[in-house]
Amino acid sequence: MELKPIVPFEPVRAEQAPTGPNWVAQIKWDGVRMLAYGDGPETRLWNRRGNERTMQYPEFADVRRYCNASSVILDGEMIALDSAGKPSFHEIMKRDRLRTESKIAQAISRVPVTYMIFDVVYCNGEWATGMPLGERQRLLERIVVPGERVQLVRNVTDPNALLGVMRSHRMEGIVCKDLTSGYALDGKDDRWRKIKLFRDMYAVVGGVTYRDKLVNALLLGLYDPGGTLYYIGHAGTGKLTQADWRRLTERVQPMRIGDRPFANVPERNKDAVWIRPELVVKVQFLEWTPDGIMRHPSIQTFAEGADPVQVCTFGQD
Repeated sequence: MELKPIVPFEPVRAEQAPTGPNWVAQIKWDGVRMLAYGDGPETRLWNRRGNERTMQYPEFADVRRYCNASSVILDGEMIALDSAGKPSFHEIMKRDRLRTESKIAQAISRVPVTYMIFDVVYCNGEWATGMPLGERQRLLERIVVPGERVQLVRNVTDPNALLGVMRSHRMEGIVCKDLTSGYALDGKDDRWRKIKLFRDMYAVVGGVTYRDKLVNALLLGLYDPGGTLYYIGHAGTGKLTQADWRRLTERVQPMRIGDRPFANVPERNKDAVWIRPELVVKVQFLEWTPDGIMRHPSIQTFAEGADPVQVCTFGQD
């Protein structure tokens, strides 16, 4: 087998979990999608964008240690846990972004990683893409040797119960899969469905950025009990239409100020235009990073007439 990266099958977003005897649910691990390609003595790891990551995860660079197939492509996620024992995208990025062997060697013990395997695409010289998911999972049981750092992702037959557990532990969500589904290379359809758990919150706009003279992102903040405004992230996606962005561009023009309204320095500080913190938006986001920044924020609507100091406070989510 010539080791070339594939584009893996992707789930589509869904609001509700499907029901029926063919559906199972799995934990969405909040890690980095990773495919392990093994052909005899050679193993290479690629992420879903086709970027090689073999060097970043040397403990998985010999697939023969955790898989007994003569040639294989395994699909899964690399995850790392935070101090609370919860999978954390922030933690796994500490490994995935490393580019020097010395730093990677140091990080192996400092940021331990587990490979959560959920599918097999190729095995012993044959493509498994045409096999139903249920059969591919049984094949995985035969060829993968679980260990401390290699695990098979398990099925749950009650997706809503699993979703409840994920919500109580403030985890990312679940993926629902049809056991009869084949594996579509470079595909994305509703035979795999992801349900993410987001939080809602009100935030005040303290700055904006522009693209082609049009506002394209909002710099958002919250007040602490003492009335100090802190930057918590920027959002440029959501439910605003192009007309909304045009109106917003006109609206913020007279609100410009010279000094940064945030006590901390935003990550987009260089290109930001500061405005009076008067506009309130309802924002949806996945979770907080350890640095107090929202992950995956999206703008839902403007809260017209809301008092920023009263509603845009820490602890509301």
